[in-house]
Amino acid sequence: MSVYVNETAVVDDGCVIGDGTKIWHFSHIMKGCNIGENCNIGQNVVISPDVVIGKGVKIQNNVSVYTGVVCEDDVFLGPSMVFTNVINPRSFVSRKSEYKQTILHKGCSIGANATIVCGHEIGQYALIGAGTVVTKDVKPYALMVGNPARRMGWVSENGHKLVFNADGLATCPETGQTYKLENDIVRRIS
Repeated sequence: MSVYVNETAVVDDGCVIGDGTKIWHFSHIMKGCNIGENCNIGQNVVISPDVVIGKGVKIQNNVSVYTGVVCEDDVFLGPSMVFTNVINPRSFVSRKSEYKQTILHKGCSIGANATIVCGHEIGQYALIGAGTVVTKDVKPYALMVGNPARRMGWVSENGHKLVFNADGLATCPETGQTYKLENDIVRRIS
């Protein structure tokens, strides 16, 4: 295996890029980035210095992943979604020492044109709907929509809405995996 970098893309010195990763047209991977294996970095993507991207991450077109963002394995970043990294930006005030960390846990998906305000964690396998504005932490398996984001339910690891019975159990219609809802927390039990 090898890394594919389109001739119009720029990869700065000091980056580590895993086997099987593809970097497409007009993207810029800045110094010190660590990108895992088998990632797909779409067209016109900017990954700022020292960002960490796990394995199997898909970053769609027109996304800027700013310093302070960590994407664990199998994260999906939809087209034109937005991160921030400072709470109160001003063009005339340097706040590089105030970047807030944002963590996207394994398998979560962020829809097209969603905004993730910095300093929050998106739980594993959470699904953030298109256009949603996230202003607080998101629980694992949560389905979030709106501005500000509100939980509208729960989803399986494969992204299907979960319907829980009286015992707090639900089954993914695609995989047959079973999930338990208890104390407002979902976990996979099989």
